[in-house]
Amino acid sequence: MEPDLFTAAAEERQEKDPGSSPLAVRMRPRSLDEVVGQQHLLKPGAPLRRLVGEGAGGPAGPASVLLWGPPGTGKTTLAYVVSQATQKRFVELSAITAGVKEVRAVIEGARRAAGGYGKETVLFLDEIHRFSKAQQDSLLPAVENRWVTLIAATTENPYFSVISPLLSRSLLLTLEPLTDDDVRGLLRRAVAAERGLGGAVTLPEESEEHLLRIAGGDARRALTALEAAAGAALAQGEAEVSLPTLEAAVDRAAVAYDRDGDQHYDVASALIKSVRGSDVDASLHYLARMIEAGEDPRFIARRLMISASEDIGLADSSALQTAVAAAQAVAMIGFPEAALTLAHATVALALAPKSNAVTKAIGAAMDDVRAGKAGPVPAHLRDGHYKGAEKLGHAQGYVYPHDIPGAIAAQQYAPDALAGRRYYEPTRYGAEARYAEVVERVRERLAGGGQDGPGRGGDGRD
Repeated sequence: MEPDLFTAAAEERQEKDPGSSPLAVRMRPRSLDEVVGQQHLLKPGAPLRRLVGEGAGGPAGPASVLLWGPPGTGKTTLAYVVSQATQKRFVELSAITAGVKEVRAVIEGARRAAGGYGKETVLFLDEIHRFSKAQQDSLLPAVENRWVTLIAATTENPYFSVISPLLSRSLLLTLEPLTDDDVRGLLRRAVAAERGLGGAVTLPEESEEHLLRIAGGDARRALTALEAAAGAALAQGEAEVSLPTLEAAVDRAAVAYDRDGDQHYDVASALIKSVRGSDVDASLHYLARMIEAGEDPRFIARRLMISASEDIGLADSSALQTAVAAAQAVAMIGFPEAALTLAHATVALALAPKSNAVTKAIGAAMDDVRAGKAGPVPAHLRDGHYKGAEKLGHAQGYVYPHDIPGAIAAQQYAPDALAGRRYYEPTRYGAEARYAEVVERVRERLAGGGQDGPGRGGDGRD
């Protein structure tokens, strides 16, 4: 780290008065072994361990990395641990406040440090998705020539938010949402640790469970809520963070589905599985439990929209329309009337024919992309609406389907590596049965076989 005078003064004040820092900051791990979750990224020889010097011998140096994951999963924490553990020069920038000028200053400093006294530089860039293309371009020479080792963090899909040249020069590390057990361990550590609450309060099980529900896998949110509740308890002279105190401190009521202690996500899961299983009565039972517990109606509506595509799909396309309409109505009217709308949608989805063919199709396609099965877009499908495209062969040989009978052109659309690959395998349930007949005729025509077969307009489609 290279702190300025203000940073150094702030750190000195925190050392003298730990309570001046938020609990989430005080509980940041000080080594990779203290990190909660993300064990798939912390195995011996993993890129993050090589960044701190573990197993970094040999001609291959540590690679630049992109950390991608939802908020609160530890992206900044991992960078902080690297900064504490590495023997390298560590510089931190935020894409919210930094620009090309600051990036170039860091790169120039890194070149001087490497040339002057052989010191390598690690640059942590938070919120890299906020950088424009030009700003990201300014990082390329430094990353390519290893003037800096980049650790970049983003909450947005880097395939859309990070330029391809930078993505190809870095390792993409995906952080997973923390499990309840991960967050539970962190909460217990924060209650007991001297740099945390130091045992000043205790956390009963019902309060701990409510904190886990509030957190939703976000460690920072869990610690922030714990700190607020602990402060409220101590202010009232209480040695325990009771559930009422916690609710008052975070202004969010506990979701108690019944006296047996069924949990929020268990009942939500049971609702969707009952809809998937076409048991309309069980579906209404679980819906009623969620409504009576005071569940957010928008959460229920979101789950039903997901189920409409995941479990019904093209077997009844109107199911998604029903779920979306219900979500819009719920947002406008709220409880208690929203209970009728949610029941309307739940009954419709439970009784609809079921198909997960669409779910399986997109899953298989995404698996192929993640496995690197992509390849360049065929030349005849590339954009030809710019000067010079013709010389590159772009859009040459493309057959415009509307110019031929049947409007299905026998040409290759998928990349070479996936030519002939089939993802969508329709079922014979509900309305999807007709897609099963159509898709085979269309695929045959695309492959160059068949005639203007049966169907309206001779296009082989019903």
